[in-house]
Amino acid sequence: MVPAQGADAPPAAAPTAAAPTAAAPADGPADVPAGATTYTNPVSAGVTDTFPDPAVIRGKDGAWYAYGTQNPVFNSAGEPGERILPILRSEDLAHWEYVGEVIDADDVPATWRASSRAWAPDIRYLNGEYVLTYGLSTGGLAVATAPTPTGPWAHRDELLVPSAPIAGCPTGNIDQALFTDDDGTLYLYWGSYDVVCVSELSADATELTGPVTQVAQGRRMEGAFVVRHDDLYYLMYSDAGCCDGSFSGYTVKVGRGESPRGPFVDDDGTDLMAESSKGGYVLTSSGNGFAGPGHHSVLTDLAGQDWMAYHAIPTDDPDFPPVDTRNGVLNLSKRPLMIDRLDWIDGWPVVNAGAGPSSGPQPAPVTSGTVSTTFADGTLDGWSADGDVTLAEEADAGPYARLTGASSLASTAGHDGDLRAQADLRVAGAAGAVGLTLGEGARRAVAWVDRGAGELRLEVGRGDRTVRTTTALPDGFPYGDWNVVTLDRDVRSGTFTATVSADNLKEPLGTATLAVPAHPSSSKGSAAAPVGVTARGGADADNLSLVPAARPVTERVADPEPGAPLPGSSDEFDGVVPGEDGSGWSWVRGPADGVRLADGALTWPTQRAELHLGTNSASVLTRDAPEGDYLVETKLQLDGVGVNRQAGLVLYGDDDQFVKLVHSQLGLSRKPGSVSQQLEFTKEGPRPTTTPPRAVAAGPMWGAAPGETTWLRLYAHEDVANGEHEVRMASSTDGKTWRWGGVWTLPNDKDLRIGLVAMNTPGATANFDYVRTYKMP
Repeated sequence: MVPAQGADAPPAAAPTAAAPTAAAPADGPADVPAGATTYTNPVSAGVTDTFPDPAVIRGKDGAWYAYGTQNPVFNSAGEPGERILPILRSEDLAHWEYVGEVIDADDVPATWRASSRAWAPDIRYLNGEYVLTYGLSTGGLAVATAPTPTGPWAHRDELLVPSAPIAGCPTGNIDQALFTDDDGTLYLYWGSYDVVCVSELSADATELTGPVTQVAQGRRMEGAFVVRHDDLYYLMYSDAGCCDGSFSGYTVKVGRGESPRGPFVDDDGTDLMAESSKGGYVLTSSGNGFAGPGHHSVLTDLAGQDWMAYHAIPTDDPDFPPVDTRNGVLNLSKRPLMIDRLDWIDGWPVVNAGAGPSSGPQPAPVTSGTVSTTFADGTLDGWSADGDVTLAEEADAGPYARLTGASSLASTAGHDGDLRAQADLRVAGAAGAVGLTLGEGARRAVAWVDRGAGELRLEVGRGDRTVRTTTALPDGFPYGDWNVVTLDRDVRSGTFTATVSADNLKEPLGTATLAVPAHPSSSKGSAAAPVGVTARGGADADNLSLVPAARPVTERVADPEPGAPLPGSSDEFDGVVPGEDGSGWSWVRGPADGVRLADGALTWPTQRAELHLGTNSASVLTRDAPEGDYLVETKLQLDGVGVNRQAGLVLYGDDDQFVKLVHSQLGLSRKPGSVSQQLEFTKEGPRPTTTPPRAVAAGPMWGAAPGETTWLRLYAHEDVANGEHEVRMASSTDGKTWRWGGVWTLPNDKDLRIGLVAMNTPGATANFDYVRTYKMP
């Protein structure tokens, strides 16, 4: 039996704080109002050493629970081995405590192989219980259920998806997530390395019931998580390496579509099933002390603000010593729990308006307010009851309000302005109804969950002046289980919006909206409004809150813009042949065969040569970089299609310390014969934090899809305070619209030179139209 409170868990040492960087827009203290609650990433610091692949849900007791991948969470306290699917609990999403594990190391399910480890849990509230799915390192998807967020956990006798690929889905069967559409259909998304698939599930989540559809593919694509926003479906995922210490290129990206089965396209219109890398950046590294942010889940606070929970790797302390696991001794990276604001700008999700992972104190999620209660104090203080309202209690929700017959409950305090009300509600009677109320008098709004009518009904007003709209709830809607009901009021537009869902994880089962302009002589809804619950035929209520509604961020942080041109560090390729006297260029292992100037461009056939770890045979064309911060750009055509061909920009210290941004042609590991057009952003350099230290390591990120012509940019910043070069990448397929991706850092013990490469295998030709360098402000 796993301890519910983690009484045997040793305290973890707090990780060293990550160093800030001048290049990261979100670093340092944010504009935090006086007296506001704050948090600082990683939020699991001082609780666990690591907490990979987090899934977060609000329990029916009003607290939040996070579930993570099997890992050595107490290694720094001297505990050997790992905890299997560790669980954290928080009252405010900023401060967490360890409360146990899903599986005891001495009592693993019979469905596991001897060397299996449990990866990437997903948590949902379905049919009145908590359903946790997870992947096995040996392949296959498993299911555990519990009546409370901490157990006791019952494990299914069979895997939901077997270890081997199934018909229609040539992928590793891990990294699963559930999603319920508004018609009640339950979907399972899964896959890893390099394909994501979806299938319908039975209502009890015990078996696949529909056709299997491939919805996304790409190099090292995994960790799919689907949400619904403004009637569109968003498939967010991570690509590149999750777990390579400071060389982890993990990045969260997104595609959106009109169906849970896709097609999903990124912000350039590239189908996620295209044989290419993808854009749609949601979260990228920003050079502020965290590498590889990704494998996320999405949650919403009481104000209606969305948040992303994810892991990232502290670059100053990225690696564990060797760890003894069920699969032998492994070298693992530290991946603590992070949270950051998820904004929706121009129809696309992006973390911190594009600033990336935060460091330093940030405004915390709204998890309480002047009007909020979980009834944990066992009283109705602060609430006015009309009719038969009492307190009851159960193991999961704890104390809650029971409304018998026709009765109601309202707060004695209220708020004005734009508001969000929220409650957990369930209908007691076979034909009853329960409503979340906001305000009073002529501007009173009620979001009814009506079992008799089978609908979500939104009403505003009183008597014959009431206006209403309805949304049919799906067949099989669980009226007798706890459901989250929200009710928003926007004063300026007079709009009210109600939703109902099982767990408030951005998959509403019903949404209703009314625009009810206020009469000019009225208060326009600005008077303090109470929140409450009303019942017909009996109902239960818990976790009531009323807080000012979140103010959405509507503009992205500014991307880098080039400053003054630096002709001395540029070349239009219409003069001296590079490498010859007066060109400003010099060769490492050159000149390369076939390099020439033609029609104002540098033409360079790809070599049978490499610049990777110990294989340093490729030619590199280099020139001095300017002093200070700068941006270098080239316009590239890579003609000829075949696997393992690449060409592009390099910022080159030496053969074992550089970053490169190249158009690369690579195969997908699950698709024999494929040739994927990738934008590859790779760093190579020393990795002294492993056991034993590695003199040279390499890791990629993947950018937006390249085109027939691709414009490439590298923005170089020297962070003197932290002793590192920071290099950020961008690309364009029209020379006007730029997609800015992540940041790689390198030690600044070597000067970087501007360079070009064309390598891997022969058969393609790189045409560089120019190299232009700009001073940065």
